[in-house]
Amino acid sequence: MLLELARGRKILFFGGKGGVGKTTVSAATALAMANEGKKVLLVSTDPAHNLGHLFDRKIGAKPVKLVAGLDGLELDPEQTVNQHVDEVTSALHRLMPMELRSEVDKHMALSRDAPGMQEAAILEKIAEVVETGLTDYDLIVFDTAPSGHTARLMALPEMMSAWTEGLIKRRDKADKFAAVVAGMSKDSDQDLGGKYFKEAPEAQRESRIRQILLRRRKRFSELRDALIDKDNTSFIIVLAAERLPVLETIELEQQLRRTGVNVGALIVNKRMPEGESEFMDERKAQEAKHLELLSKALPKIPRQDLFLVSQDVVGLKELGKFAEALVVKTTAS
Repeated sequence: MLLELARGRKILFFGGKGGVGKTTVSAATALAMANEGKKVLLVSTDPAHNLGHLFDRKIGAKPVKLVAGLDGLELDPEQTVNQHVDEVTSALHRLMPMELRSEVDKHMALSRDAPGMQEAAILEKIAEVVETGLTDYDLIVFDTAPSGHTARLMALPEMMSAWTEGLIKRRDKADKFAAVVAGMSKDSDQDLGGKYFKEAPEAQRESRIRQILLRRRKRFSELRDALIDKDNTSFIIVLAAERLPVLETIELEQQLRRTGVNVGALIVNKRMPEGESEFMDERKAQEAKHLELLSKALPKIPRQDLFLVSQDVVGLKELGKFAEALVVKTTAS
C-alpha cells in the first residue's frame, strides 16, 4: 500500500509521535522508490536529525548523494533561522535609510529568538525545496518533526500567505502616503524626507519591497497549493500500536484535515511479529549488543533498565505497578 501511494505522488510527508520510527519508514520508502528508478530527495525537517545516523554518514544543509537515485538533505533550524535573519537584514539594509540601520540590526537580533521564528524559517526552506526540487526530482520525501510541531507547520502556509497579503495591502497605503511626502520634499534636503529620497528614490525602494513581498506570497501560495493537492501530495502518519501514539494520531489527523492536508496512509510500526518463536531471544541478543556499546561509551553514568509490560500503563493502578519497577537497585552502566 505504501509503495503504491508513493508511486502516484510527487511529495510525501511522514509524521507522527516521536520515537515511532518516522525516519526509518520515510528513508525506506525513499530508498525503495530510488531502487525503482525514480530520482528521490529525502529531506529531514526534524531538529533531532537521524538521517545521518541511519545512513551512517554526514548529511547537511545541501543535498548529498546517499545511493544511486537518492539524495539526502537536513534542514537545520538554527542555521536556517540565522540564514533567514541575515537575508532579511540584508534586504532591509538596502531598503531603509542609512540612519535606521542600527534600529534594523537591533530589531533583527531580537527576532532570532522570537516565538515561531524557527517554524517560519523552516517553512521558507520547505517552500524553497518544493519550488526547486520538483524540477530536479521525481519524488520529495519529508521526514518531519513530532506531531505537534508538524501540525503547526502544515497550518503555517495559509497564515503566512494571509500575513504577506496584509503587508502588500499596507504597502499600497504607504505608497500613496509616500507619494505625498515625496512631492512635499522635492525641494528640500534639510528635512528627513528630502534626505531620505535623495539617498533612496521612493519608486526604486517601493519596487524592491513589493518584489520581496510578491515573491514571498507566490512561494507560500504555491506551497499551500502543493500541500492540499491530493493527487500529488500525501501525508503519512507513522505510529506504534500503543495507546498514546494512537490517540496522538487521531488528534493529528483531525488537525491536518482542518488545514486541508490529505492523510493518505497510516503506518503502524514496531508490531510484534506472529509465528516466530525465536524472535524474543534474537531481540534480547540485539538489545545486549547495543547496551554493550552504551556501557563502553558512558561507563560512569548509572543505568536502570525498565522492561516491556504486557498491558498499557493507564490509570493509577497500572501506573503504580510500573512505579514499583523503579524501586530496584540501579545497574552499573
